[in-house]
Amino acid sequence: MDTKLLAKNVRLHALRMTSKGGSSHIGAALSIVDILAVLYGKILCYKADEPDWKMRDRFILSKGHAGASVYATLAECSFFPIQKLESHYQNGSDLSGHISHKGVPGVEISTGSLGHGLGIGVGMAYALKRSGSNQRVFVLLSDGECDEGSNWEAILFAQHHKLDNLVAIVDYNKIQSLGLVEETIRLEPFADKWNAFNWAVRSINGHDHTEITKAFSNLPFNKGKPTVVIADTVKGKGVSFMENSVLWHYRCARGQEFNEALMELENN
Repeated sequence: MDTKLLAKNVRLHALRMTSKGGSSHIGAALSIVDILAVLYGKILCYKADEPDWKMRDRFILSKGHAGASVYATLAECSFFPIQKLESHYQNGSDLSGHISHKGVPGVEISTGSLGHGLGIGVGMAYALKRSGSNQRVFVLLSDGECDEGSNWEAILFAQHHKLDNLVAIVDYNKIQSLGLVEETIRLEPFADKWNAFNWAVRSINGHDHTEITKAFSNLPFNKGKPTVVIADTVKGKGVSFMENSVLWHYRCARGQEFNEALMELENN
């Protein structure tokens, strides 16, 4: 699969979906697109026509507010018709603003309250490990979400039980809801913290498809250790006036802003 084309299409869908429905979080949705494109285009084991296939890898979007990009990725990968994306954030739609599994093939669990996704993923990985299964669990977190103590409890549990079938991915765009991560609760030295908790750690460019593919093609990084990929990303990636701006956490593009954003994404 051409992951760069997939990423372009997902960005266009996410822009249109959030604008039409009037939902927010377009900045957070755009920062994870390249990671999703590589995961679904090259890495994850799944059957789109059999979403509950027992042998599938599990993917959890812990930063549930970026659900538009996951919905768009699933549609592009044939889990459900692309036309369904037009109902995003509309009354009665299955495609809620924060990601929901209800009525949406390919979504493992509903998320939105931050700090829960990794704990759920750890439980899944533990159950799979205990049953002797080879499936992997991927959990995509936000950087601001790492303020939550529940994540560090899950991190401790995972290393204690040697869950090397678990992969955490941190969307490290360095902006959370109302400001910079550095000014809210400083995470650095971030990689050192994961190392201290006995995880196998790698930092990558979260927009470089070659680098993303290389990282996820060599899992686990260390046998007997859970893996974390710290992906350096740009909030609002792909739209110049959205990039690195906290404004686009709680906003969607409409009118002239939408037209300009659409033109940029179409021409990239």
